[in-house]
Amino acid sequence: MGVIGYGLAVIGAGIGIGLAAFGASQGIARQPEVQGRLFTVFILGCAFVEALGLIGFVTALIVR
Repeated sequence: MGVIGYGLAVIGAGIGIGLAAFGASQGIARQPEVQGRLFTVFILGCAFVEALGLIGFVTALIVR
């Protein structure tokens, strides 16, 4: 059962990072002058989403 929970956590993290990358690339394409700030926000967002994926992994191990 824990493997299913971890799988769902990874799917959610993957979708979140994909949406963040899509938004950042669209924003940079529309306004190249804000590339530095957008990239910083993108990296922070990816870190938070990945942390949620790791929390799902740890939770799956604890529940097991």
